[in-house]
Amino acid sequence: MSAADGIESAQGAADRPVLEARGIVKRFGHVEALRGADFAVHRGEVVALIGDNGAGKSTLIKVLSGAQPQDEGEILVNGRPERFGSPVDARRAGVETVYQDLSVADDLSVAANLYLGREIKRRGLPGLIGLLDKRAMRRGTAEALEQLGVRVPRVTTPIAMLSGGQRQSVAVARAVVWATSVVILDEPTAALGVVQTRRVLDVVDRARDAGMSVVLVSHNMPQVLEIADRVEVMRLGRRTARFRAAEVTTDDLVAAMTGALVTEPEEAALGGPLRRPVN
Repeated sequence: MSAADGIESAQGAADRPVLEARGIVKRFGHVEALRGADFAVHRGEVVALIGDNGAGKSTLIKVLSGAQPQDEGEILVNGRPERFGSPVDARRAGVETVYQDLSVADDLSVAANLYLGREIKRRGLPGLIGLLDKRAMRRGTAEALEQLGVRVPRVTTPIAMLSGGQRQSVAVARAVVWATSVVILDEPTAALGVVQTRRVLDVVDRARDAGMSVVLVSHNMPQVLEIADRVEVMRLGRRTARFRAAEVTTDDLVAAMTGALVTEPEEAALGGPLRRPVN
């Protein structure tokens, strides 16, 4: 391979989405929840996935996170085809998801939650095989939270004693720490106040600054335009519009969600307007 070929290959890898869905179809009996849905997120960007109720975004997220297998279509992680049979498969591929219910263990400490399922065990000490290295986990948790700007009283504090914003921030931090490709956040600030929401969004900002790719599912349009680099819109089970967040307004997003504005070529061919396509 020549030097020029090597440069072209490197550029192609840089332009390649970290996580991509192509032509995803998902059926539930006679109901087709996804009808050839596409989606893509690149390294170091926040992409918001929006759509009205029933648009298919929740189903797409479940497919991308391994919670539900697709019936047709393919998922690629860093250009490599993947088939997720469970959330464990998605995590092995570097895709971590934070759902609205957080999936944190209230009775465990912050450190125990961060390392839940990935505990560090002591080794090399006779008779102590299988014991947890709590000191190492507390140290690792403190370092991770500091890097992401997450503030908690102590890493030994039980999750149940934290505020809603702190709990959500810990859940997001856990996903960021363990993800190698993408973090998917499903309505991460839906039940939070203004101050708590700001803290969670700050964690998302720091994750992006560190080169992490983030998928944000949200109904909050002003928040989407504030935090996202791009916005992908779903309607009737497929992606119908893509925008650069800096180039659109809330009215544009609402129009895309209702079908009054589309940017996808196949939709425009059916008579819809074409506006600000994102390559």
